[in-house]
Amino acid sequence: MSSFFAQVKSVLSGDTLILANPKNPALERQFSLAYVTAPRLSKDGDEPYAFQSREFLRELTLSKPIKCTVLYTIPNSGREYGVAQLQDGTELPEAAVKAGWLKVREDAGRKDDSEETLDKIDKLRELETQAKDEQKGLHAGKDGFIAVQNDLGGPDFLNQWKGKTVDAVIEKVISGDRLLTRLLLSDKKHYQVMTLIAGIRTPSTARTNPSTGQTQPAEEYGEEAKRFVETRLLQRKLKVKIVGASPQGQLVATILHPNGNIAEFLLQDGLARCNDFHSVFLGPDMAALRAAEKKAQSAQLRLHKGHVAKATAGGKDLDVTVSKIVGADTILVRNKAGDEKRLSLSSIRGPRAGEPSEAPWREEAKEFLRKKIIGKHVRVSIDGSKAATDDFEARDVATVTRDGKNIGLMLVQEGYATVIRHRKDDTDRASNYDELLAAQETAKEEKKGIWSGKSPKIKQYTDMSESAQKAKLQLSTLSRQKKVPGIVDYCKSGSRFTVLIPREGVKITLVLAGIRAPRAGRTPKEEGEPFGNEALELANRRCNQRDCEIDVHDIDKVGGFIGDLYIGRESFAKLLVEEGLASVHQYSAEKSGNAAELNAAEKRAKEARKGLWKDWDPSQDAAEEEEAAQAAPEVELTIREKRNDYRDIVITNVDANGKLKIQEVGQGTAALTTLMNEFKKYHSNPANKKSLPDAPKTGELVAAQFSADGEWYRARVRSNDRSAKVAEVVYIDYGNSEKQPWSKLRPLDAQFGVQKLKAQAIDASLSFVQLPSATHYLDEAINIIYELTEGRQLVGSFDYIDNKEGLSYITIYDPKDAKDPDSSLNREILSTGYAMVPMKLKAWERSPVFEKTLKSYRKAQEQAKDTRLGMWEYGDITED
Repeated sequence: MSSFFAQVKSVLSGDTLILANPKNPALERQFSLAYVTAPRLSKDGDEPYAFQSREFLRELTLSKPIKCTVLYTIPNSGREYGVAQLQDGTELPEAAVKAGWLKVREDAGRKDDSEETLDKIDKLRELETQAKDEQKGLHAGKDGFIAVQNDLGGPDFLNQWKGKTVDAVIEKVISGDRLLTRLLLSDKKHYQVMTLIAGIRTPSTARTNPSTGQTQPAEEYGEEAKRFVETRLLQRKLKVKIVGASPQGQLVATILHPNGNIAEFLLQDGLARCNDFHSVFLGPDMAALRAAEKKAQSAQLRLHKGHVAKATAGGKDLDVTVSKIVGADTILVRNKAGDEKRLSLSSIRGPRAGEPSEAPWREEAKEFLRKKIIGKHVRVSIDGSKAATDDFEARDVATVTRDGKNIGLMLVQEGYATVIRHRKDDTDRASNYDELLAAQETAKEEKKGIWSGKSPKIKQYTDMSESAQKAKLQLSTLSRQKKVPGIVDYCKSGSRFTVLIPREGVKITLVLAGIRAPRAGRTPKEEGEPFGNEALELANRRCNQRDCEIDVHDIDKVGGFIGDLYIGRESFAKLLVEEGLASVHQYSAEKSGNAAELNAAEKRAKEARKGLWKDWDPSQDAAEEEEAAQAAPEVELTIREKRNDYRDIVITNVDANGKLKIQEVGQGTAALTTLMNEFKKYHSNPANKKSLPDAPKTGELVAAQFSADGEWYRARVRSNDRSAKVAEVVYIDYGNSEKQPWSKLRPLDAQFGVQKLKAQAIDASLSFVQLPSATHYLDEAINIIYELTEGRQLVGSFDYIDNKEGLSYITIYDPKDAKDPDSSLNREILSTGYAMVPMKLKAWERSPVFEKTLKSYRKAQEQAKDTRLGMWEYGDITED
């Protein structure tokens, strides 16, 4: 016989103990009580009273010091049998036999017939008889069977027990966060199931792969976390709060030690991290676990050694304005200084294009966010930043609130976003992460948004600006309505927008009436026309993605709708003009009825020398106003009094259709001469030999080198052949055009722009004269015009100015006889037979004041017919 002292670590059954060495708890030995037997606990089903027998011994001995005496050892297994004594004098197995929880073995003492052994066995039999007589324990005669289920079964278990606290015994500690728990749900029904400690994850312990026999070492602090739990929980009878089940069907529960939640103690000691996946089970209780983890992080304990606290944006929230909704989880914001920043909403992800269940919700989610915050003041708390990857640029992640409401939370609640599952070391997350997870579970239960299992009804918009024909069909509908509600979907330039009109199911290109804004570059780095990028930037800042109202007046030649745009009931055209980023187009402004408002705004911009008007000269305006005053009556179609508007002109070009380009001799040509001298000096300087930064664009103003004399002139790009790298340009001060390689084009410096001096070439047409349609006759007519006008200063009578078409109808005279209709160039061309009086006259041409002129012209035409001149050589073509 040998004796030793130990501490009871656990109790396997009513007759067997697991003992630990007091000086080295890692050393364990199994010890069974001699001469007795207890009912067996088994995974396949417990014997009657097995649990009750074990519980008697567990409650009597667990964690207590004990003196054990080994009486004999089984040779093959090495299993030790003997007797034991607690510090209070309680002897085993006597106490258990007396209580009726052990039976004396029938073969007890057969191999040891010593007097001492036989006396001990006789005493045990007497105690057993006494227990039987008193019907104690196993001898009670009642049904001692307890049904044990080793899994949770179906959903009925959680439906009945979720949220409830029950008694349980921790049968085994597998790791710091994983236990084998026996739930004592009733006297006759127990569940013995794998249980995950709710809210935490600890490092793994060493484990052996049964198929290969290889042992995987424990993670750092894994064994320490296991010992921490074992010393506090193993075989303790505790309270367990059932909170849920893992995807693998394992119970998730809060284990309540008498001193509190064991998860909190593990976290405080740095032996565990919070488990985000369990947040949905714990709800508000997760906050205490987060606080415990944060405490360990601050102290840099164990798992958090070397932890660096997350830096915050200056320790305070930022007040900004949302300038653009990039997607359901990404926005652009602008601070008071005008600086723009891209932000992703912390811990959430909008519907993904690659996920079939999410992709249909992308636009609806983005629209939900747009309605909530576009153009609104919000408060931003930076939670961290994400480094650039192959798919994403670097960006900050932030919690965004408006009027105290968390925007990310609202998206998740409506099923328009999912919550990101962060890595365990990822601290760049929302401060209300657990609330987001709970909201996602609620959205799933309520089948909202992407969790509905359905696709939303996607709003389809028909592009009515795709062609002029489609625009005409929509014009009558929109022009009859006032203040049509819409959404600015895209800003193409300062005065050109794509507008969605939900109630009509259409989208249109809206061109602001009454103004002309300079053209912006195609990229932010490209300059475009002076102040073009600034105008576009203002449009994006004030209009992009905003709710708006529009009034439509007309359409242009390519399907654009001409009208007014109101943002917050304020005319954006007026704002552009007021900021000096657009000029008034007088004819369009008068036609749309907003001329007075726009002119007043332009006057204020000029006086403040804003934008386009930074070099404004009041004297230039005075001359233009005088000219406009003279031209004003011409808007009437029936002219009651002939204009007395004679101007000195030179003809600078006649195009292939016989249209004229003229310059007015005087202040304009004098200013052009001065500008061209400076232009020549500028381009002769090698420092200004700059190529275009990119391919020229149609409508772009450039400097072009004229092929005939090699000099540089102001020009506008009419068309572009990208494959050949050749552009057709029109020289804006002379009207002629030609094709030039890109290498002979340069950027037009702002000091020579049309704001400094407007284009000097004026479009004109000969009054009451129609040139031939046949090519060979038309070419001859153009040659005659050149012969009669080239190199000469002439007098032009401006009979009618069509402001809408930007075309002046003129009669050209020699300066010597400027008022005699019979001596005009118009009549002379008719008399050569290479032109005719139009058979169908315009309204203004039919005015009585021109009867005498028409009679003279028709007489010249008849003389050419009679003598078979020009186009009349084969007879009267009007008779066909």
